[in-house]
Amino acid sequence: MEQNFIDYVKLCCRSGKGGTGSSHFRREKYIPRGGPDGGDGGRGGHVILKGNAQLWTMLHLKYRKHVMAEDGERGAGSLCSGKQGQDVILEVPLGTIARDVETGKIDVEINEDGQEYILVEGGMGGKGNSYFKTSTNQAPTYAQPGIPGKEEWKVLELKLLADVGLVGFPNAGKSTLLSVVSAAKPEIADYPFTTLVPNLGMVYYRDKFSFVMADIPGIIEGAHQGKGLGVRFLRHIERNACLLFMVPADTDDIVAAYKVLLNELDQYNPDLLHKDRVLAVTKCDIIDDELKLMIEKDLKKKLGKKDAVKTVFISAATGAGIDKLKDELWAVMNKKEEY
Repeated sequence: MEQNFIDYVKLCCRSGKGGTGSSHFRREKYIPRGGPDGGDGGRGGHVILKGNAQLWTMLHLKYRKHVMAEDGERGAGSLCSGKQGQDVILEVPLGTIARDVETGKIDVEINEDGQEYILVEGGMGGKGNSYFKTSTNQAPTYAQPGIPGKEEWKVLELKLLADVGLVGFPNAGKSTLLSVVSAAKPEIADYPFTTLVPNLGMVYYRDKFSFVMADIPGIIEGAHQGKGLGVRFLRHIERNACLLFMVPADTDDIVAAYKVLLNELDQYNPDLLHKDRVLAVTKCDIIDDELKLMIEKDLKKKLGKKDAVKTVFISAATGAGIDKLKDELWAVMNKKEEY
């Protein structure tokens, strides 16, 4: 999957040049002095983005560095307009953001299936000489050239859409949890950065409900500055309805670790802290009830009422707390109308 999941591409997009207008006069038998009848040039082709709900990666664009739309054709006599240049349509997954490389400005975010956006506009075709005919100028000999196309570098970035985003340090048990609660089969091993691409899984809840969970590659302190896997995957967290923070029970200071994760999100995008969140203390099968109680008291003491977070102790290995975790996540997701 690491080779197939592509969430960032940089493309040189060139729209088509508009066709030249025709400078032509009507010449037929018995009509020796026909007027101007030059047609307009055809519009140059656009470069268009189109949302496709069936796509989950931009692999098909990885090796397509140059995108060139067709030029419009020149006009002809008898008021015939030139053929319009063929548009190039780039199909992208939902959640794709297009950004201008030179200005850094976001052009569009594609969020709906079938949504289209003209990324680079084709040049307009030039007017033929018939357009310039007036009462005082009965036989104009000039026509407009077509407007040149544009060449712009664009970056396409994908933000995964999920109901729950898993946030934690490498090897916090995120992939293991996803494999237990869904049919997803992420790579799992006992070393950091096993997950190199986001994984999505459908979690079934109480027989008739379901929600989507996203396993985001692990965050380390300084990720917002580019350390570790850097900000490459932090953007995937932006489109999750709620966040599930995961900290292993054998962490020296669970509160400190949780605050580091919060700080990284805050430094990357402060709006992320407005999302609802749940804290899962993982690997709880290695601690006893007395230690769980101590951890709960420590969280309440150090976080206080302002930063209090609902905490669930879970073990993906034994299944302990998994049903309770689903209940908490479902309650959080459905307490607001937009969820």
